[in-house]
Amino acid sequence: MSPTMASSLCVFAAMSGAAAGRPGSGAAVPGRLATSQQGAKGKRAAAHPLVASAVTETPAPAPAIAPAPPGRPAVVDAPRRRGGRGAGGHAAWKSVRQERWEGALEVEGELPLWLDGTYLRNGPGLWNLGDYGFRHLFDGYATLVRVSFRSGRAVGAHRQIESDAYKAARAHGKVCYREFSEVPKPDGFLSAVGQLASLFSGSSLTDNSNTGVVRLGDGRVLCLTETIKGSIVVDPDTLDTLGKFEFTDKLGGLVHSAHPIVTDTEFWTLIPDLIRPGYSVVRMDAGTNERRLVGRVDCRGGPAPGWVHSFPVTEHYVVVPEMPLRYCAKNLLRAEPTPLYKFEWHLESGSYMHVMCKASGRVVASVEVPPYVTFHFINAYEETDEDGRVTAIVADCCEHNADTSILDKLRLQNLRSSAGQDVLPDARVGRFRIPLDGSPFGELESALDPDEHGRGMDMCSINPAHVGKRYRYAYACGARRPCNFPNTLTKVDLVEKTAKNWYEEGAVPSEPFFVPRPGAVEEDDGVAISMVSARDGSAYALVLDAKTFQEVARAKFPYAMPYGLHCCWVPRNSNA
Repeated sequence: MSPTMASSLCVFAAMSGAAAGRPGSGAAVPGRLATSQQGAKGKRAAAHPLVASAVTETPAPAPAIAPAPPGRPAVVDAPRRRGGRGAGGHAAWKSVRQERWEGALEVEGELPLWLDGTYLRNGPGLWNLGDYGFRHLFDGYATLVRVSFRSGRAVGAHRQIESDAYKAARAHGKVCYREFSEVPKPDGFLSAVGQLASLFSGSSLTDNSNTGVVRLGDGRVLCLTETIKGSIVVDPDTLDTLGKFEFTDKLGGLVHSAHPIVTDTEFWTLIPDLIRPGYSVVRMDAGTNERRLVGRVDCRGGPAPGWVHSFPVTEHYVVVPEMPLRYCAKNLLRAEPTPLYKFEWHLESGSYMHVMCKASGRVVASVEVPPYVTFHFINAYEETDEDGRVTAIVADCCEHNADTSILDKLRLQNLRSSAGQDVLPDARVGRFRIPLDGSPFGELESALDPDEHGRGMDMCSINPAHVGKRYRYAYACGARRPCNFPNTLTKVDLVEKTAKNWYEEGAVPSEPFFVPRPGAVEEDDGVAISMVSARDGSAYALVLDAKTFQEVARAKFPYAMPYGLHCCWVPRNSNA
């Protein structure tokens, strides 16, 4: 058995919820079927178990091309689950009301005529099964949002991604796969035995691809999460789920970084190894489904690899982070989550940054750095001397001051129960400097004063032409305090060490995605697009001039939209 395959079995055994198979484990109770109702023609509509108990309110309808199918069961407020809260609060934390919708959007302001293509945003948008509410932001079933821009007009749509996890929950009215903090509850002893058997088949690991969305170099669009089986191909025009993205290699693995590095020519990702703590660095050419092993990085700390939600690259190197927030088999097997969920904090194990040469697969640097916690790296680039030799790597990330509490702050109970307290943990642009001269230590400092962006920093994007290269600007979600979640959009100038901020009272914006103007020369010549959940229950796609960071237009949805995570841009005719 190869080390990678052995790692896969170990990871699966940890993630598939064997402990949940024990009676009395405290796992999620099945959701109750919603009461069916009479159809428009007097026919009894089938009960639909997957409905939103925390629903969004729909204003007067706009012209709809594909409305939700008729005959949906009535939606009512759900009782509070044990350890949680009812719906209440901001629309950002309420499940989307209908499975799909498409229609023209009202545009306020003037959209740039050059903005011609499709903005896609993925994220968890459905947190309820019947009367059962999920615990955590990351548990929700994936909702893909689309805004297509052309000739100053906008057409919007959303649709649930048809993962096996979502379809099973819809059919059975309960959690059937293990999600971030949820586990399926067995119906009896034989069911529990079946769950144990599924450890080796991979069948009980979720494929709920609710995290990222990327456009590959060949035009295919993938929705992603941290499970490899959760790589799902979608049609960017119809939002149809086309099927699983099947890797044709034999590298194995069950989890990988949720944020691969994708360019027009290649796809890079990391596969953690829990048997022999380390990471496989793999590459895939555009137009193929075959990953190739470039090299391996052994962890310097333990007892398991650090979490690798994302990582950066430069022109010639892959940067592999190893933070002390590490995978934990014990926590993975629990039926009820700990405050750190699938992870455990091992400050004594040390914090490291490794650098691998893309061409040779050789590790050229491995340095110890101060403790850090990050979900998202922003970018990395190479420093050179006067002779052009690379002397160091600079890597920037959204760093949470080595504070792991951010994970538990994302419980839905916490997000829905804000009473104006300032409880969002501080964050900054953390800048690593990794010397390539054999030094044992690297540096970590703030790239600018965190007060410039309200000590909030996450969900970032840059001009894609600068990935792996020296850059100046980053676009992210910041904070205006007091708050319990990032509530501003910020443009960070890493040269002047300043920030410009957009804020609307009560709004919850999602990741601002930079789209360059065709033919642009300057790095910030373009727009930043963010889906915003407004205080009044409305939702809109906000378009900011990336230079001035002033609003130029908003395209309004006729209903509320829950918060989402990550985005991509598909230029028109990109698949032609």
